[in-house]
Amino acid sequence: MIGAQREFKTCKSIRARLRPTHQTQSPPSPHSVAMSDPVQARGVLFGSVSLVLLFLKAVAKYSQTITTTLTSLLWHNAYASRTTLPVSMAQPNLDFSSPPPKLVLDDFIAKALSSTPPDLHPFFEEFRNLYSRKLWHQLTLKLFEFFDHPPSKPCRVVVFQQFVRDFESKLNQQKLVELGTRVSKEITNPQAQLGFLSALLSRIDAEKSKEAYVLLLANIAHAKLVYGDLEGTKKDMDTAWKSLDQLEGVDNAVNASYYRVAADYYKAKAEYAPYYKHSLLYLACVDVGTDLTAEERLLRAHDLGISAFLGESIYNFGELLIHPILDALDNTQYDWIKKLLFTFNEGNIGKFEALAPLFPQEPILEQNYPFLRQKICLMALIESVFKRSANDRTMTFQTIAEETRLAIDEVEHLIMKALSLKLIRGTLDQVDEKAHITWVQPRVLSRGQIGELAGRLGVWIERLGRVEERIAPQVSGTA
Repeated sequence: MIGAQREFKTCKSIRARLRPTHQTQSPPSPHSVAMSDPVQARGVLFGSVSLVLLFLKAVAKYSQTITTTLTSLLWHNAYASRTTLPVSMAQPNLDFSSPPPKLVLDDFIAKALSSTPPDLHPFFEEFRNLYSRKLWHQLTLKLFEFFDHPPSKPCRVVVFQQFVRDFESKLNQQKLVELGTRVSKEITNPQAQLGFLSALLSRIDAEKSKEAYVLLLANIAHAKLVYGDLEGTKKDMDTAWKSLDQLEGVDNAVNASYYRVAADYYKAKAEYAPYYKHSLLYLACVDVGTDLTAEERLLRAHDLGISAFLGESIYNFGELLIHPILDALDNTQYDWIKKLLFTFNEGNIGKFEALAPLFPQEPILEQNYPFLRQKICLMALIESVFKRSANDRTMTFQTIAEETRLAIDEVEHLIMKALSLKLIRGTLDQVDEKAHITWVQPRVLSRGQIGELAGRLGVWIERLGRVEERIAPQVSGTA
């Protein structure tokens, strides 16, 4: 859960899988055995020479076919349905820092057409057409369409390395980074994946393409986080934020990439309040319904709920309660978490105690029960003050004890805690056992709370009307 770092399996090195195995030695040939008969020996020698000549003729005749087969082997290896070789062999060059060979368009397309499924062939024909006409924007859109097509998964690295890199300087740099980020997900070797992204970062101009630079740096930070490098993640996050903080009108994709890695970093560090803040900012930059899978929505809603409960500075759940992400909890094993969030926001201690038996389902909540109990009492105090009119906010300790279900000797400590957290402002009269509240922390209101506020506003308007009726004759008389 939150605070517990995810276990990530480190993939075996691709180099290890590509390392050739030693072939077993074949039994000795009969021709290598010493012969006592010279005639037989000459016959065997002649036969051997004939075999060599036939082999050389075959090589000369089929050299072009052999060459084509070897050069297109990379594409064939990409499809498990056509070969028994592992799909990871579609990743041809682990040293992504070195420049790829010069693109020969016709050769590249020919290899692709001969080695990929038929439903990918229209893409490669369109690649040839758009590349030849130098329509880079249209080619970019077609590449995105290609990478979104599931059958293209095994050969995405090949297409990027051997095709896209030839004209990457002509593309919109942010779009290039988005393409590269998608491709990097197909590289299973952690070191190779970081090498791929770092090599791409070195080719991005940080001054001319600041948004692209931040987007890629945030994705590199996330890759490091996935592989357990928290220190490297924080360093890249700080660098990305320095650039992002100076930009205006930033694309949502750039903001989302930063807030996503920041939220996940604070989750790994078990820092609940920063996770809550950055996770909500991330959700504000994406379309929850289309950009996140059902599993991702459920996990994000669950983690937001846990962080709201355990965040020491979070006493207003309104922004989370009105967010559609919480709908992911409905009709799941975590639907009680949604009910508990509304219970805290209402400051309803009775409902809190009714839901407490479910806490063992989330051990981290059960372990922090004393903190949660204090938090619901503070929320009850805030809600009690909020419901009162401005001229009725002097409360006795006895009233507060009844509202929060605390012993009367614990009320003073509760009020001092609320004052220290700046949830309320006011004065405390220990002699008369009274608290005069002058201010309550601003909150994001639910529909029910807005309705209560509207009712109080209506009462205020009615009182103002009566005052107007009373002084109107006096004003008209003096006029």
